[in-house]
Amino acid sequence: MMESSAEFDVINFGSLPPPVNALLQQGVIAYRHDHTRADELFRQALQAAPAQLPVYFCLYKIHTYQGNLDEAQDAAENGLREAARQADWNADWRQWRPQPVVPDGPGRFALYTLKALAFINLRQNRPAQARQKLDALKILDPAGIVGWPVVAALAEGIDQA
Repeated sequence: MMESSAEFDVINFGSLPPPVNALLQQGVIAYRHDHTRADELFRQALQAAPAQLPVYFCLYKIHTYQGNLDEAQDAAENGLREAARQADWNADWRQWRPQPVVPDGPGRFALYTLKALAFINLRQNRPAQARQKLDALKILDPAGIVGWPVVAALAEGIDQA
């Protein structure tokens, strides 16, 4: 009989080199009881494979959850730059232009991470910075495929408070 415990669940990070995937899986498990160890494992993965976008995702996610918002912002900005490089986009998201279809791969990761940065900015009490990113996402992803409308609703709630 297969174990269904969350401790045995494997996260699908996509196609990654096995050693990097192993570090990320270990980091996810460690995060449940040792945030410092999880950070160490994710940073080992980043050092081993700085072009692997899921590593940045893991880092900015755990730091956002913990409220380490400067760390989260740093990881997200680095991931955004790497994704833009891989998508052959300008490093400055303000220079990005809408695509006929929301892209897959690095382009989608870049848009998703821009949304994450908007959320992080809201948590940092920087609503103007969040709004800039959300306004760009309205143009870059008008259908809201990467989920930015949820963050926009949060921003509207903050504006009305």
